[in-house]
Amino acid sequence: MYCPSCGKRNEDNAAQCVGCGQNLFNTPAQTAQPVQPGSRPNIPNYLVQSILVTILCCLPFGIAAIVFAAQVNGKIASGDIAGAMDSSRKAKMFCWIAFGLGLAVILVQVIFGVIGAGASAMQYESM
Repeated sequence: MYCPSCGKRNEDNAAQCVGCGQNLFNTPAQTAQPVQPGSRPNIPNYLVQSILVTILCCLPFGIAAIVFAAQVNGKIASGDIAGAMDSSRKAKMFCWIAFGLGLAVILVQVIFGVIGAGASAMQYESM
């Protein structure tokens, strides 16, 4: 459960927020309350990383990361802190998946390139 006031993650059965001490019982969990300009929680949106992995690594997972990254600021502005944190977490996850797949494809290409170059060299030696 996330605190609707500060966005801190708490145990599901917690009575008070561990971050700000707000009472978590009798408080609607998903109440949309506009965030005050000076109290904006620091939730990363991973938009830059999402764009980079889309261009450089893996298009499908990069696009998913961009979609979730684009949702973060809108959810913060509407007061949905828990939703913003969830979108941020998903954007980060898809960034890492795209990066890992892109890295794996590059490594496989390098391995096949080295094997192919070795096979070509051996073919020329046998002539």
